[in-house]
Amino acid sequence: MKFGVLLKDGQRIESARDVVKDPYVFEFLDLPDRNYRESELENRLIAELEKFLLELGKGFAFIGQQYRITLNNTHFFVDLVFYHRILKCFVLIDLKTRSVSHQDIGQMNMYLNYFRAEENMEDDNEPIGIVLARDKDEILVEYATGGISNQLFVSRYQLYLPDPEVLKQELRRLLEVNDG
Repeated sequence: MKFGVLLKDGQRIESARDVVKDPYVFEFLDLPDRNYRESELENRLIAELEKFLLELGKGFAFIGQQYRITLNNTHFFVDLVFYHRILKCFVLIDLKTRSVSHQDIGQMNMYLNYFRAEENMEDDNEPIGIVLARDKDEILVEYATGGISNQLFVSRYQLYLPDPEVLKQELRRLLEVNDG
C-alpha cells in the first residue's frame, strides 16, 4: 500500500510523513521579509489559527501554545502543541526564525520522549515533532536525526510564494530532471 496517495476524496493519511509538509507557506501572516522574533511569528500564527490549521492540513486540533514541560525543576516550553485526530497522536511544533541547528533537533527529541512517557494515553500513537525553521541544511538534518527513533521532521516555512517566473523556471528544471 502506498502512503500519502491522492484519492478521489482527498489525500490518504496513514503515517506521520503524510501530514508533514515542506515548505509551509505563511503568506496569510503578512509578515515583512525581515528579521522578526520567534514570539512574533508564534503570536501571528495563533492570531490566524484558522488559516494556520488549513496550511497544516486535515486532522489537526489545537491543544496549546507555550506548553510547559518540567524536568527536574527546569521548565521548557513547546511552542505549539496539536493533536492529530486521524493519526491519534500529539504533534509538537518548535518554531525557528533562522536556520535549524542540531541543538533544536535534540531539544525536539527531548520533547517527544517526554510526551511519549508523560502525556500519551494508552491508545495514543507515538508523538510527532516538527522543527519548523526559516531554512534547513539537509546534511545537518540527516546527521542530527540519524539514529533517532522518534518521528522527528524538519520543515521549512516561507512567508510568500516565489515570483511566478521563478516557479515556472523550477517547474521546467524538475521536468527536465524527470525526463533525463
